[in-house]
Amino acid sequence: MTILVIGASSQIGHFLLPRLHALGEEVLCLSRHADPDDPAWLRGGLPDTMPATLPPLRAILSSGPLDGLATWLSSTHLKGIPHVIATSSMSAESKRESDVPAERDLSRRLRAAETLLSASCASRGMPWTLFRPTLVYGAGLDKSLTPMVRQAARRRVFPVPSGRGQRQPVHAEDIAEAMVRALRNPQARGRTFPIGGGERLSASEMFHRVRRNAGVLALPLPIPGFALSLASWLVPRIRGPIHRLDSDLIADNTDLERLLDMHPRPFRPDPSMWQPPA
Repeated sequence: MTILVIGASSQIGHFLLPRLHALGEEVLCLSRHADPDDPAWLRGGLPDTMPATLPPLRAILSSGPLDGLATWLSSTHLKGIPHVIATSSMSAESKRESDVPAERDLSRRLRAAETLLSASCASRGMPWTLFRPTLVYGAGLDKSLTPMVRQAARRRVFPVPSGRGQRQPVHAEDIAEAMVRALRNPQARGRTFPIGGGERLSASEMFHRVRRNAGVLALPLPIPGFALSLASWLVPRIRGPIHRLDSDLIADNTDLERLLDMHPRPFRPDPSMWQPPA
């Protein structure tokens, strides 16, 4: 039976597809950027532009928006009883009490989507597994660290905000591997796994490592706390990220390691990680 991969052109999908092909799985890919000449790829997105008919599915692996997946699952009859494995985000918890309304809304939507997905699967006898990653990097497609590298390449300076809060960046390839292990391990069913990288470091040290391994010559530009406070007052939309610089954004990998024998790598970036796939 077929495995449907949603978000196949995402940074996680970039590492997930080779793993599934290596296992000999029959894969059908969904992406808004699908190649129309490749029958293994479907052009579309959730919840509104999914193709009307799908073959019987053994599993659905999704790294796309969780609310779209949950809404589609709740209103769609699928052939087979697929194991639904999807990524949510640690933002479901870390932004719950944010000072920024849009971030609180994101947290609420993620938690609502998690509840809807698990309830929809349970009502149809479909197993499900959710992963809540921390900050994801590794394929040049993230919207946090890679943009900083690209700006540094243009400006030749790299801002380094002060920040004592702990960070635990997780490589996209490790999330892909965890999803494959969940597919093959019955103990993963009906569980939500936090997943962070194999190392915790301060936010400031994380930015320093990115600069040193950006592949471009960029001078560090330290940004002290008082300047960050002023910026958050002047630009309300960045208030949340600035306030979290002194908060810990980490994941407890205990269940991930115990049940899936998954041990994500420490944060050792190199210049290739900021380049998008060909």
